[in-house]
Amino acid sequence: MAATTLYQTVGGTLQSCRNNGNSGLCPDYGRVSLRLMSKGFKVDVGLLRGGSFCSRKRSTCVIQASGSQAMVFDEASASSSATTSDSKNKTSEAALILIRHGESMWNEKNLFTGCVDVPLTTKGVEEAVDAGKRISNIPIDMIYTSSLIRAQMTAMLALTQHRCKKVPTIIHEESEQAGAWSQIFSEETIKQCIPVVTAWQLNERMYGELQGLNKQETADKYGQEQVHEWRRSYDIPPPNGESLEMCAERAVAYFKEHIEPQLAGGKNLMIAAHGNSLRSIIMYLDKLTSQEVISLELATGIPMLYIFKDGRFIRRGSPPAPSEAGVYAYTSTLAQYRQNLDDMFGKPDEDLAVS
Repeated sequence: MAATTLYQTVGGTLQSCRNNGNSGLCPDYGRVSLRLMSKGFKVDVGLLRGGSFCSRKRSTCVIQASGSQAMVFDEASASSSATTSDSKNKTSEAALILIRHGESMWNEKNLFTGCVDVPLTTKGVEEAVDAGKRISNIPIDMIYTSSLIRAQMTAMLALTQHRCKKVPTIIHEESEQAGAWSQIFSEETIKQCIPVVTAWQLNERMYGELQGLNKQETADKYGQEQVHEWRRSYDIPPPNGESLEMCAERAVAYFKEHIEPQLAGGKNLMIAAHGNSLRSIIMYLDKLTSQEVISLELATGIPMLYIFKDGRFIRRGSPPAPSEAGVYAYTSTLAQYRQNLDDMFGKPDEDLAVS
């Protein structure tokens, strides 16, 4: 039966698929409802447009896309799933990509931005596109961003460069009506989308009364040392704002509850967020101390790759360029995914490389 899967009206927190009988095992994907319909081991997924789920009774992917673009991830996923089903002793691995948004219009003006919602500059757009080229051969099943437009722009622009040609589509769950009105009524279209979850917990640190102030003028007024303490200390917040410690509490808690379970289930994820929320997450991933994290600097628009395997996060640095194979040698899964892309679309042109 070719049941067309629709978006479910989102009214509460995301429900995990139950592992019962012939149904596929589906991890928790945030705060949206999933609907499973099992017949002949076929699984229809209600909202996970970019997902690829496999029946526990068979090693091939349940969701088969009818087009070369959508088949790319299915092939890589099928290879990974077959390996898992062949050997229960082998643990799944997953890629995690972190990207700090490109330059914003308030970055350009040297203003404290924090949680004020401002867009990217032309340079920021270019940084996001270049970041996309660097990760264009790495599988992405789902994207998490903050609720701020500069992070969302970065994620969307980066995905325009991905060779799988899937479309990042924001999940709207702010109201029942928003969920209902954003439904997709084509099963084939759903298969060629990557779901994007926005979360305020991934927002930049809230800078309180500094937001909108010029950084140099603020340093002239309060003193360079005081402003440096507000910006770079771990537990001292600016007036009526958040410290890095406070930002880390919300960002890391969200990561542990919503993102890490997906990685443990073998899903490849990208997070597009901000300097302080990403520093907080990296502090957790790399087990940094509070003193180490305050000196951690993240460049805008430069993706960082981690591999999650055996319950550990392994930092792999930044993918250098789409035509460079070095980063893909770290895991057989990434190498196979890249090979599938090359087989279907040809090898990327050398002039696409990012220096």
